[in-house]
Amino acid sequence: MLAGEPYHADDPEIVADALRARRLQDSFNQMAADDGEGRRRILEELLGAIGVGTEVRPPLYCDYGWQIRIGARTFVNFGLVALDVAAIIIGDDVQIGPNVQLLTPTHPLDADARRAKWEAALPITISSNVWLGGGAIVLPGVSIGDNTVVGAGAVVTGDLPDGVLAVGNPARIVREL
Repeated sequence: MLAGEPYHADDPEIVADALRARRLQDSFNQMAADDGEGRRRILEELLGAIGVGTEVRPPLYCDYGWQIRIGARTFVNFGLVALDVAAIIIGDDVQIGPNVQLLTPTHPLDADARRAKWEAALPITISSNVWLGGGAIVLPGVSIGDNTVVGAGAVVTGDLPDGVLAVGNPARIVREL
């Protein structure tokens, strides 16, 4: 899984990691809105790193948590789905709209391999000062450059450079910023 090579999704160690993450995210998602310190403690236990001044609004859904690293002063709105089978790196000062999906898993096209529960994953990198509009989807292996804006509902299928506006499905660059 870590090396990006195919793995079995029902491996006992992977299943145990996923269960740990589900327990922590369930606690986070059910915590009272006015318990910011309690939510922060859970995120510090769940995630690989979370920067100073970062806010994550519940609900949050992830596979393992420990492969997600979020920089400082980042804001994550309601409903982030961050499937961290591979690393998800989110920079400083990032704005993530509601219902954004960061999807690192890949599945084989061969039906027999899928039935045998083979999977793989590619990392996602969101650089600093990026804004992901509500409902945006970022696919496996994508890197998004500094100061880039991804429009609401866009599906990012390939890398985006620094300082551009990308919209649509698939996301395409419409102008430099």
